[in-house]
Amino acid sequence: MYPVSDEYLTAIQDNTRSYYFEGCITTKAGIQYPFTNKDIVKGSGYITNQCSGNNEIEIGSVYAAELGITLYTDVDRYTLEGATVTISFFLQLATGNYEEVPLGIFEVSEANRTINCLAIKAYDYMLRFDKAFKNKVSSGTAYDLLSLACEECKVELAHTQEEIESWNNGKILLGIYGENDIETWRDILYYVAQVLGCFATINRFGKLELRKYGNTSVLDIPDTQRFSSSFSDFVTRYTAINSTNNRTQTAEYYALDPDDGLTMNLGVNPLLQFGLTETRKTILLNVLNDISKINYVPFDSATIGNPAFDLGDIITFSGGHADEKQITCITKYEFKVNGKHTLQCVGKNPRLAEAKSKNDKNISGLLNQVEAGKIVVHTFMNASPYTIGSVDTEIASIEFASNEDTDAQFHASILLQVDADSVTKTGKAKGTITIPSAASGETNTSVDAELDVNLTDDGQAVITVTYIINDNVLTTYVPIETMHSGRHILNLYYPLSGLEANAYNTFRVRMRISGGMALIDRGQGICTISGQGLSSNNVWDGRLEFTETLEELIGTAGTMPIRETIASAKMHTEVPKPVGITDLFSLVSLESYGVMGMAETVRVNPVIVTETIETADEAEMTFNRYFVKTDSVFEFQTNYKFTSQEYPIDSGRMAKVVTNTEQFARIDELEVSENG
Repeated sequence: MYPVSDEYLTAIQDNTRSYYFEGCITTKAGIQYPFTNKDIVKGSGYITNQCSGNNEIEIGSVYAAELGITLYTDVDRYTLEGATVTISFFLQLATGNYEEVPLGIFEVSEANRTINCLAIKAYDYMLRFDKAFKNKVSSGTAYDLLSLACEECKVELAHTQEEIESWNNGKILLGIYGENDIETWRDILYYVAQVLGCFATINRFGKLELRKYGNTSVLDIPDTQRFSSSFSDFVTRYTAINSTNNRTQTAEYYALDPDDGLTMNLGVNPLLQFGLTETRKTILLNVLNDISKINYVPFDSATIGNPAFDLGDIITFSGGHADEKQITCITKYEFKVNGKHTLQCVGKNPRLAEAKSKNDKNISGLLNQVEAGKIVVHTFMNASPYTIGSVDTEIASIEFASNEDTDAQFHASILLQVDADSVTKTGKAKGTITIPSAASGETNTSVDAELDVNLTDDGQAVITVTYIINDNVLTTYVPIETMHSGRHILNLYYPLSGLEANAYNTFRVRMRISGGMALIDRGQGICTISGQGLSSNNVWDGRLEFTETLEELIGTAGTMPIRETIASAKMHTEVPKPVGITDLFSLVSLESYGVMGMAETVRVNPVIVTETIETADEAEMTFNRYFVKTDSVFEFQTNYKFTSQEYPIDSGRMAKVVTNTEQFARIDELEVSENG
């Protein structure tokens, strides 16, 4: 419920009330057209919104609010493309002052004009998330994914990182399963909200807000405030949850004791396909704990109206045939400007639910994604920022499987913000100094001089990139780039030749910098591995990898003796237990040495994203058609044509053909022919 004063709550339930509406249309160019009650055609204004379908309560929903209004105005409808509409409700309090309740920010979708009126239909910022999801981000926490979605779609997030991480499943690293139906960023919001056990909506200030279902009433609506109402004779409640595990082709079912309520079916959530069975169980039990608070009586009621109500508000009804001991929830509303306020709560009857609904969505099998002649692309994009220093930092990790003996290519485009250390440059300045004479008429004195000059200038940071293939560090090929302070693009390439059939491969990229610092912001590091005969390894084998780097201890010669270190390694199989991560350090005894604090970061990135490129996709991609043909399949050009040009000579005429061969690795044949 929108936070209002106690005076407002008293005035809204009086038998009589004094109120008015005001709003403003703001064009893309910033021109404003304010309007008031007298400008609104009677009975034309409405706002609708919902957080569930029309039959049962849902989690993860991402519905958009709709505004419809007709105004007496001469505004040109063709100037309203990309315009926004704001509208507010003002209620008079007992003190005589008016309290404002904003009703939202809406973007104009359609504007139609009659002789004297302008009819507008607009939606809130939820439609901005219908932007195509092409980045293929691989993994991140719920806050990372929500922040990335908001940045991509230009919508502000209403929550802080601390708020999201305080919720159930808020700190768990989520990976996007390769085989998914994600098409837009709005789909990402849907699946993240499911994992968090809530629904997503746009609040009154245009920010993305996630809300959970609760059980504490915010207000009672007596029969004196209702025009009509109908209440169900049952209570909707959930005692079980069902989610399909696409990897194991089974439906996982968890329930409370006793299991005598409805089952919420999450279907196939791409964020719930990785990790151990115990991890999935923990996530689903956390979601079950959230939805177990749903204990609502479905209703449908037309009230006098309270614009402060929000989706997800828990309310009670009293008087008439309402049971004031039962709570209900607003899952849908339609607010008429200067009219009635219709509230609704949907829900199913647990007694009439079919038994098979507890296990009604199973998977029959998976398709083999390796097809001859198709290029498979594994993509990685960082969901959290990286700060690069003097210690090797892993910026990318891509896992893939080769189905046959094949070759592949690694490409990366990384946007860097480099801050190089300043340097002092020294030099000498030589010249002649002229000393004016003391008396007029005498000759000036000239002296040859040499001066030392110091200059502070921007230094050069040296970036070193290390490739690691299947835990083998490449020492023969180490890319090094020198950069001044500022924003730069670092392009990386490495051919992966000789990949064996039916092999699981891991390619990692680490980066360090000397002479400064560098920042890779969220979503600014994009890497791909592409080739034929590749497939994603969708089954996680329970392996966890940790990287730990300790800085070298440097001491004065003679102060600390160096002794021989003997180490032994043993290998055996352990069954993972969900007891957390523990890292133990043995006691280090140093005399006359201060020990600094230690900090370590654990990052798990087990996700691979796969994409198949076909000729039908050529319009959606950017590539150089000078080197690539798209007649039937994607293949490199092999024939190039160069035209001669006439050059001047002393007598006669001369034509010269210039062939640029630097761009080709090998030329098999050159042919010269005449036109015509």
